[in-house]
Amino acid sequence: MRNYPRNSPEAAARIVALIMVADGHVSRSEITTLDRLHASTRLGLAPADTARVLRGLTEDLMCSAFAPWGSSCHISEELLLALLDEVDDPELRATTLALCMEVAHADAHLSGAEESLLAMAAMHWGFQSHTAASVRWVAAPVR
Repeated sequence: MRNYPRNSPEAAARIVALIMVADGHVSRSEITTLDRLHASTRLGLAPADTARVLRGLTEDLMCSAFAPWGSSCHISEELLLALLDEVDDPELRATTLALCMEVAHADAHLSGAEESLLAMAAMHWGFQSHTAASVRWVAAPVR
């Protein structure tokens, strides 16, 4: 898995990308949701950089995953916790988790893998639960 600096926009974007691929595919509704929420800007990235992080994650998963790409790829809990630890700024964690929740619900279906990842991130980052009320998210338009 490639390395990103702690609390970098790329480290946060990779967590969002993880939720996008958790169910085994990236849906158009997830991408539309990221665009609607100006996720790239909120994380401090250009949209092309966000796409680059997603592409890098899928390449890393294809090289190191335990399952064939046709099914949901699994990473070890140890690696997942290490990736979550790359984001330790409380505000960045809240923004990242809120984006993850929005993306996970974008296709009107919450898979078991998405739910598990949300719960693990919320618990590991010290949020009481992975409900929308547990994170501070201001959906004001970006100017």
